[in-house]
Amino acid sequence: MNVFKNIKAAYPVSILLLLLIAGCKKSFLDEYNPSNQTADNYYVDGPGFESLVTSCYPLLRDITQQRMLALAGTDVFAVNNWGAVYYKQPNPSGSPYDQYDIRLNASLAEVQTLWDLLYREINRCNTAVTRAPNITGISDSLRNKRVAEAKFLRALSYFWAVQQWGDIPMPLDETTTANVEVVKVPAKDVYSQIISDLTECISTLPATQSETGRATKGAAQFLLARVYLTRGWNYNNSLGGSDADFTSALKLCDDIIASGLYPLESDWNNLWPLHNINPNQETASASSSVSAANQSKEVIFAVQYANASAYYGDPSAGTTLVGNNMHSEISDGPSIVAQLTRTSAYNRFNPMVRCTWAAYRLFDPKLDARYNGTFNSVCYATTNGSVSLATNNPNPQNITLTYNAGDTTAVARPWNDPVTNVAERGVDIPGGTKHYSVINANEYMGLGYVGGNPVINTLAWGAPMFWKFWQPGIDYGDGYSTFNDPLFRSAEVYLMAAEAIVKGATGAKLGTADVYYNKVLDRALGANAGQSPECAVNPGNVDDLAAVSYRATPGNITIDMILDERARELLGEGDQRWYDLKRTNSLVSRATKYNPWTAFGLNGSPVIDEHVYLRPIPQGELDNSNPSVEQNPGY
Repeated sequence: MNVFKNIKAAYPVSILLLLLIAGCKKSFLDEYNPSNQTADNYYVDGPGFESLVTSCYPLLRDITQQRMLALAGTDVFAVNNWGAVYYKQPNPSGSPYDQYDIRLNASLAEVQTLWDLLYREINRCNTAVTRAPNITGISDSLRNKRVAEAKFLRALSYFWAVQQWGDIPMPLDETTTANVEVVKVPAKDVYSQIISDLTECISTLPATQSETGRATKGAAQFLLARVYLTRGWNYNNSLGGSDADFTSALKLCDDIIASGLYPLESDWNNLWPLHNINPNQETASASSSVSAANQSKEVIFAVQYANASAYYGDPSAGTTLVGNNMHSEISDGPSIVAQLTRTSAYNRFNPMVRCTWAAYRLFDPKLDARYNGTFNSVCYATTNGSVSLATNNPNPQNITLTYNAGDTTAVARPWNDPVTNVAERGVDIPGGTKHYSVINANEYMGLGYVGGNPVINTLAWGAPMFWKFWQPGIDYGDGYSTFNDPLFRSAEVYLMAAEAIVKGATGAKLGTADVYYNKVLDRALGANAGQSPECAVNPGNVDDLAAVSYRATPGNITIDMILDERARELLGEGDQRWYDLKRTNSLVSRATKYNPWTAFGLNGSPVIDEHVYLRPIPQGELDNSNPSVEQNPGY
């Protein structure tokens, strides 16, 4: 794949950057180009235009690595250790993205960064679209295909932006001069433009591309299906949607399935890097671990990282991003007992978000292969070491535990199979006999607080590791993966179809909504296909072990049930959980019910309300526009 070779920085820049440049007198700021190569003399012929369109792809890496606005504050992800809330730490304080208090405002860096990146990508794509008619030395068919690719990427960027902010600026031509006036376009018009672009893409883009990573007809169909599905929900009656949009979404999903180009993997685990649960027994290399996953036919569109020429991020963005960091961004790492530090054994864990209790309790750990594929519940020593139990322990003892590399140091029990016989606990618990820590699900993230101070346990482990994206063999100093980020895959197509049918779509080719839903479920069950796996009745209440089946029938399937299945199937993928809850008008209800920090709010009372379905317009945009662009309500 060479879609990213010969990338040259296109000159489109954001409005904010242009504002900084505007008005500067001739000085050292003036560009000196010794090669005399400019946008106006390079993007004029076939090779230059190819480079321009190609430059529209790598910025997706920077955009999709801005995960805070897509994952945090949802039902399954929280930023901070939520044990502080459960165990009643005095005056606990979490992230504004979870608590939804006054700190969630226009000054947050993540809000500004995502806005800037999306409009940088939009203007880059606009440059390709604007300049295309005057390009020489290129066939009309190739020109049209590359324009369609640019419009697909522009549509994707606008779709992310309109969901985050609602009414937004919508430039459709290359920005070449500074302009302080920012005009917001109604969200319904943004959706109309996205649909127009993607409809054109579907008729122009090929079913397959010789260069892996480029947009295809299937990718455009998938994105348009999600757009119709979202518009059909018609947030706040502002998107111009109708019930007919659900039928349009369903038809696109059926078309993708009928094409046969994106069959479901027979084994869900084949979608992810190969890795051994015990790093001491790892045999896969960094490259071999992802070779099969990166070639999966189930993946319809992915952000590329495996290709060496695409590995070093976006050179024009001025970032230091190197490769994919999905594997280190969610949940904590291994137990600290007998662990090598700063090595590739468990690599670096610098989590941006952590799984809530609900994320674990939505799975059936015994029947659903996705539980053990998503989480690693056993931790192993990676070096020889020892731990004294004499102090800082719930069960102080004048003994020292010793470990050899490969020994078990901690086990996190499944939510529905807690240890009740104290003898099966670790020796850190009074009456325990095991050489390692054994923690039940209601002890994840800590053992509580006494007198305002956390209970210290030298053997404690916070919670199972998020293991789904883990790639072995990555040097600690790099920390990034060569696993391609699968934004669209066909399992989601079935779940989108099920959602559309529940919302009233007609003309389904495969049957009722449960047929589409169970297609995804049964693949996850593998040899247990046809059985009825069970999740927690109340996923947000860790002390409640009551369970209920999550197999769908024509009579029980609901949007909440589909959202649960989306969480199991797509947990952490596609930077989309917030978008799922926004689309289905479920953010307030599900975050309050399942996210401990959202439920805590301020002083134990939730403060989340409907205004958070739109993000604040970033402060930089407010400051640099004249007249100042109007802020979204509630901020």
